[in-house]
Amino acid sequence: MKCLSLWQPWASAIAVRMKRVETRSWPTKYRGPLLIHAAKTWRGVAIASKQMALWYAVFGHTRLDDLPRGAVIASCVLHDVRHVDTVDPDPIERQLGDFSDGRFGWILRHVVRFPEPLPIRGRQGLFDVDFERELGGVSP
Repeated sequence: MKCLSLWQPWASAIAVRMKRVETRSWPTKYRGPLLIHAAKTWRGVAIASKQMALWYAVFGHTRLDDLPRGAVIASCVLHDVRHVDTVDPDPIERQLGDFSDGRFGWILRHVVRFPEPLPIRGRQGLFDVDFERELGGVSP
């Protein structure tokens, strides 16, 4: 199954259906089932707004450091990919993405948050997850 790795808190924002458009600098022709992976490493993005504190509570955590990392946390369907100038994000969605010129909006549908994170190694770009090798045969 295809998988996309994202830094936190954006991965969790997708998992709780707060973020339905993932913005990327590159498009893909792939459409279909997609796993959402929370990257293990991150740049220590400091997001200290009251709104983010509320969002962490939605995720079931109080701090960015508590969000799951190094694991698949949700599945969805990559429905479409289009230039961001053809996407009409609501104000919250706009805060959660980079909608600058030249970028692409990956439209995500049918998001399912996993009850427990499934630890796997992330990779850059869109990558395949081999359930037998990486998850011991466990399928989400």
